[in-house]
This record gives sequence, structure tokens and C-alpha cells, in this order.
Amino acid sequence: MRKNFCLYFFIPGLIMLFSIYGCAPLLLGMAVGGVGIYSVSKDTAQGDADKSFDSLWRSALTVSKIRGKIKQENYSQGYIELETGSNRAWIKIIRLTRVTNRLKISARKYHLPNLKFAQELFMKILEEAG
Repeated sequence: MRKNFCLYFFIPGLIMLFSIYGCAPLLLGMAVGGVGIYSVSKDTAQGDADKSFDSLWRSALTVSKIRGKIKQENYSQGYIELETGSNRAWIKIIRLTRVTNRLKISARKYHLPNLKFAQELFMKILEEAG
């Protein structure tokens, strides 16, 4: 009886749940200094950090200059566009409160989503911000 229950209700329920919520944020379970990274789409990693805007901005600029060529930067909007070979990344720092800022990084390679590159930049920026 228990085996039939799993076959007829539990497994189809799981399949339906994953198909309905396929676009929901994916928790990656990685944390650095109390910051959880989560994906909001196939090419974007973001997380909230208790680091100052200036600290995140300086570290984002430093990492961007090391990784490639900065195409655009705007301090007041907290925006950096980065190009490194076939990869492009868009870094956005959003002020949430006086002490909390959101770091959002979208990355693409040959116009296709590149979540791995976005996560890598995210981790490097947070490490550099100390």
C-alpha cells in the first residue's frame, strides 16, 4: 500500500512542483561572511551584504580591472559593465539600508547565460571587500 502511494501521489507531485516552480530562485547554499548567494535567473547571482557601498564599489572596480576591460561605470547608480574575452558581465550594487547593500551580477558568454562566471565574480568581489 505504501509503495503504491509513493508511485501515484508523491512522485507525480514532485514532478509537478518542479515544473511549476522552475523559474523560482535557486538556493545555492553558498555563504561568505554571512552572505547567502542565490540565483534569480539562469545568468544572475545576487546576495545582500553588510558591507558599505564604497567598499563593495572599490572591490568591484578592482576585480573588474583585473578580470577584463570595463566598458561602462557609474558610481551614483552603482553600475559596472565588464567585458572579458567572450564573457560580458553587468555588476549592480543597490543600497538597501545604511549598512546593507545588494550585489547583483549578471553574466553571459556568447549571448548565452553564464551563471558560473557571475558566481565567481560575486565571490571575488566579496572577498576583496573584506
